Amino acid sequence: MPSSPPPTETLIAALPEVLRPLAQRGAFVRFERGELLIREGERGDTLYIVLAGGVRAFSSDERGKEITFGLYGAGEYVGEMSLDGGPRSASVEATEATLCAMVTRLTLTRHIAAHPEFAFELLGKLIRRARLATQSARNMALLDVYSRLVRQLGGLAVPQPDGSLQIAKRLTHADIAGHVGCSREMVSRLLKDLERGGYLRPDGAGWVLPRPLPQHW
Repeated sequence: MPSSPPPTETLIAALPEVLRPLAQRGAFVRFERGELLIREGERGDTLYIVLAGGVRAFSSDERGKEITFGLYGAGEYVGEMSLDGGPRSASVEATEATLCAMVTRLTLTRHIAAHPEFAFELLGKLIRRARLATQSARNMALLDVYSRLVRQLGGLAVPQPDGSLQIAKRLTHADIAGHVGCSREMVSRLLKDLERGGYLRPDGAGWVLPRPLPQHW
C-alpha cells in the first residue's frame, strides 16, 4: 500500500526558514506531471513555492524546439519575474506530481511589509538567476555542444569518497538537449560515446562518472 504524502505543515517546516512564513500565506495547489503552472507570454502576478515534487522552466518556439532554463525542487520558487505585472518570460511545468504554495503579488507585498528582510532574499534570487542566464548565453555563444554537455553534467555531479562523481537522478536526453541547446539525437550519441569510453555509466536511477570527463571530444 503506497504511503501517504507528508502533511502540508511538515513540508512547510522543511522549507528554508526565510520561505516558511510566506508559504503559510499561500494557497496550496497540486500539479500533475507535464501540467503547466505558468505559460510563457501570459500575464500573471503569482509566485509558486515548491513544497514537494519538481518543476522545469523553459521556452519554446512555434516549431516545438525548447530550451530549458532550470530545474527546481522543494524549497525553490518560480514566477518572481512577472511580479511587476508584465508577461511571463518562460513557461514552467511540473516534472512530477508537485505541490506548491501559490502566492499572489498582493500577498507578497503584505509579507514584505511585515518582513522587509525578504525583499533582500527576493533581490538575491533575481541576481543569481540573472547571472546564470548570462553564463548560459555565454556558453551557447562560445562553447561547442560537447563542452556545454560537460558543464551540464559537471553541475549536476556530486563528489564521492572514492574520487568518482555521482549524478543522483538521470535527466532524459530531451531534458539535457533543452539545457545545452542541441538535438536529442546529438545528446544520445555523445552520452553513448562517453559510456563506451568508460567515462559514464548508469547507476540505479542516476549516473556515475568514474573519472573526469575529457575536455574535448
